[in-house]
Amino acid sequence: MKPSLARRLRLLCISAMAVVLVAEPILAQSVLRDAETEKFLSDISEPLAKSAGLQPGALKLYLIGDGSINAFVAQGQAIYINSGTIESADNYNELQGVIAHELGHIEGGDAVRSDGAVTGAMRISLLTLLLGAAAIAAGAPEAGMAAMMAGQSAAEGKFLAYSRQQEGSADASAVRHLNDAHTTGKGMVSFFTKLKREEYRLTPSYTKIDSYEVDHPMSEDREQVLRDSLEKSPYWNTPLDPALQARFLRIKGKLVGYLDDPKIVLNKYPNSNQSPAALYARAYAWHRSGYPDQAELEIAKLVATSPHDPYYLELKGQVLLEAGHPREAIPALREAVANSGNAPLIGATLGHALVATDDPANLAEATRVLKVTVQRDIENPDAWYNLGLVYSRMGDEPRAQLATAEQLSLNGKPGQAASSAEMAMRGLPTGSPDWLRAQDIALTAADEAKRQRKGRH
Repeated sequence: MKPSLARRLRLLCISAMAVVLVAEPILAQSVLRDAETEKFLSDISEPLAKSAGLQPGALKLYLIGDGSINAFVAQGQAIYINSGTIESADNYNELQGVIAHELGHIEGGDAVRSDGAVTGAMRISLLTLLLGAAAIAAGAPEAGMAAMMAGQSAAEGKFLAYSRQQEGSADASAVRHLNDAHTTGKGMVSFFTKLKREEYRLTPSYTKIDSYEVDHPMSEDREQVLRDSLEKSPYWNTPLDPALQARFLRIKGKLVGYLDDPKIVLNKYPNSNQSPAALYARAYAWHRSGYPDQAELEIAKLVATSPHDPYYLELKGQVLLEAGHPREAIPALREAVANSGNAPLIGATLGHALVATDDPANLAEATRVLKVTVQRDIENPDAWYNLGLVYSRMGDEPRAQLATAEQLSLNGKPGQAASSAEMAMRGLPTGSPDWLRAQDIALTAADEAKRQRKGRH
C-alpha cells in the first residue's frame, strides 16, 4: 500500500507545475507522535525488520493523522501508517501483516525504483504530448488529441503494470518475513478482507473494477494468493500474544479518543466499558471537550489499576499541564520519564512543564531533561523550542538561537532557520561542536530556502 502514483502520473501529464504540487506528499500530512504507540509499533515490527535485513532500530514507523486505510514507504527505511489503518484493525497481527508488506517494498527498494518508473512513463507521455501538439499546429486537431490520449494511456499502463508487479513481490516478501518471525499470517489475510470491502464500498455498484486500471492487484486476488501461501506455514495456527493484544487495544482506544469526535468516542466506549482502552478513550474525549474534571476521573481509574505505568502517568501530567497546572504535572511526568527508560517524547513534556512554571529554580532541571531529549530524538520541534526558552532565560542567547534554528528547520521554515543559525554562529566559539552544528543548519537551510523560492517561480 502506498500513495497512488497513477494519480501522480495523471497530474504530471497535465503540466509541469503539478510536479511541484505532488513531489512531497508526506509534508502535507500530519505526523502524530506518541511514546506508547511508537514503542508498540517498534516492538511488533522488530522481528519482521530483522527478516528484511534491517539493523536493530533502523526501521522508523510514523503514524499519519489520516482516517483512510493506508500505509506506504518513502525513501529510506521508514514506514508511514495512517491512523485509519489502526482504527480499522481488530488485532495487532493485522498491523503486522501491513508492516510485513511495507517491509517488502523497503527490501526491494521500490520507493526509489518507482520514481524511475514514473520518469519512464513521463517520457512516453511527454513525447506524445509534443507529437500531438505538432499535429494540432499542422491543422489536424483530431489526430493530435488522439495521439495525446493514446500516449497518456500507454504511459499509465506501463506504470500500472510495474506497480502491480511491485505489490506482488512485496506480498511474497511479507510471507517470508512473517514466517521468519514465527508469526501467523491470519491477520494479513483478514485485513485484506477489510480492503476488499473498502474497494466495493468506494466503487459504485454499477461500475465494474478493471484490474488493469489500478496500481495494486485486486484485493480478492491477492487475498487468495496470500491465503494459499500462508496457510502452508507451520505458524498459521500460532495464537496471538495476549499481552501484545492488550497493548494494541490500549493504543487504539487512545487514538480513537484523540482523533474522533468526542460524541462518537463516548458512544464507542460507553461508561459500562471500564477496560483500559475505554478509560483512555474517554479521558481524551473529555479533555478535548473542555471537561478536565471528567478527564481526571477517567485517568485516576487508569492510574489506580497500575500506579507506576509510565504512559498513564504521562497522560495525567499532560492533562494537568494543558489545564494550566504545570507545577502539579511535574511529579507524574518525572516518574513517567524514569519508568519509561527516559522516553524522549515524555521527557519533552516534562521539560515543557518545568519551563511553564516560570520558576528559575526549575531551569537547571529543564536544561538537563531537554538536552537528553533532543539528543535521543533530534526531530522534536517542541523540545527544541522549550530548550531555546531555557537558554534565553539563562542569558545564553547564542545557544537559544541555535535551538530556535533547529526548531524552525524542523517546522519547514528554512529561511528563518538560516537566519537564526547565522546569529548563533556569531556568539559561539568558532570550531566548537555547537558552532559546527549551526554552520550545518545555516548552509542546509539556505539551500532549501533557495530551492523553495525557485519552485514557486
